[in-house]
Amino acid sequence: MPNNAATAAARLSTAPMMDWTDRHCRYLHRLMTRRTLLYTEMVTAPALVRGGALHLLRFDPAERPVAVQLGGSDPAELAEATAICCDAGYDEVNLNIGCPSDRVQSGCFGAVLMEQPALVAKCVRAMIDASSVEVTVKSRIGVDDQDPEDVLPDFLSRMQDAGVQRVQIHARKAWLQGLSPKENRDVPPLDYDLVMRMKDRFPTLHISVNGGIESLEQAKRFLDAGLDGVMIGRAAYHTPSDVLLRADQWIFEESGGKTALQVVEEMRPYIEAHLDEGGRLHQVTRHMLGMFSGQPGARHWRRTLSEGAHRPDAGFEVVEAALSEIAVEEAKST
Repeated sequence: MPNNAATAAARLSTAPMMDWTDRHCRYLHRLMTRRTLLYTEMVTAPALVRGGALHLLRFDPAERPVAVQLGGSDPAELAEATAICCDAGYDEVNLNIGCPSDRVQSGCFGAVLMEQPALVAKCVRAMIDASSVEVTVKSRIGVDDQDPEDVLPDFLSRMQDAGVQRVQIHARKAWLQGLSPKENRDVPPLDYDLVMRMKDRFPTLHISVNGGIESLEQAKRFLDAGLDGVMIGRAAYHTPSDVLLRADQWIFEESGGKTALQVVEEMRPYIEAHLDEGGRLHQVTRHMLGMFSGQPGARHWRRTLSEGAHRPDAGFEVVEAALSEIAVEEAKST
């Protein structure tokens, strides 16, 4: 069942990134952009169905529109996990067919499933049947010695036949043998032209491009060229003020906007509530290190947060001290 809010927001989305896009990160990002679609870290279907790890699905309603990414390869288990995610209130359920890590391969999910498109089709069909929201797929253009020119259109055709209406394509191959997960994010060459050709070939499929996109200017060029959406990962995380603070204006053509200082102040009640629940400051502030990237005082901001937030008794005063560093450096530069 298509979710109009998630589909409209998918014009720009943040990529699901393990150890990064947790609920604290997503809350921060939502304060920076009203419209961008946010994704969770990947959650494995076995963890939900067999492990009962429902805490992995915790999110604040303020994060919406928000999509959960699942990993798995068993249709029945993925269907059950999808139903659990729908009950949790997510706006979209996404299947990971792109992650190249060894841990993912050993579980027979992620990018290795590019070699089993018939199984993936069964998985997404089962997920769609169990879902009250849209089911989408994030893939690579191929793996190892596969020819993306042949593999990707066949894969997309099978996904479309199974009922998928929206996909995100990381425009790189994944080398499952010989490259680390980190190297797989940089070493295989990007083939944006292939993704563009897939849009021509599948005009009714909503296609977002992912991989190596570093700015809103670059994202806008893809949209102007005819793609339906752009997914940004590391740039949105490391330089969120450059990407997310301007996203609503640049991509969704909305007025208004905030400054990084305003967002940090708006994080105060969230951080204090987290600390009151027994959480640690660094669990939230580790996602805020890039807030002032490229601005005077950014290095002092990062250092103050990095050194102070790990203290067991650290509170919002550490953030205030880091903000004072920004103010001092701004005064020097004027």
